[in-house]
Amino acid sequence: MIRVYGIPNCDTVKKARAWLDGHGVGHEFVDFRKQPPPVSLVASWIASLGRDRVVNRRGTTWRRLDQVAQASADTDAGAAALLAANPSAIRRPVVEIDGGWLIGFDTAEYERTFG
Repeated sequence: MIRVYGIPNCDTVKKARAWLDGHGVGHEFVDFRKQPPPVSLVASWIASLGRDRVVNRRGTTWRRLDQVAQASADTDAGAAALLAANPSAIRRPVVEIDGGWLIGFDTAEYERTFG
């Protein structure tokens, strides 16, 4: 089963889901706002993809966090806790496939993975 984690109104999530639908790739969508990811799941994303790829430091959620909260993302454990509490600060989408993870949307990467 392919799972796509994100926020439905995010443009990047919309592009990824449209690409998957357009290429006949079935998937389950998990809305961060309705089902926030547990710390353990976010920690697995960080372990697999790297903290710098998972934390979305360019979004409005990140900019609204105070400096102390932002500084907590300087460790893997702190970042996992912060992102589980503020899932809108996670780079999107996060795609689970065959026990591995993709993050963001890149057409070439999707072609290689799902092609």
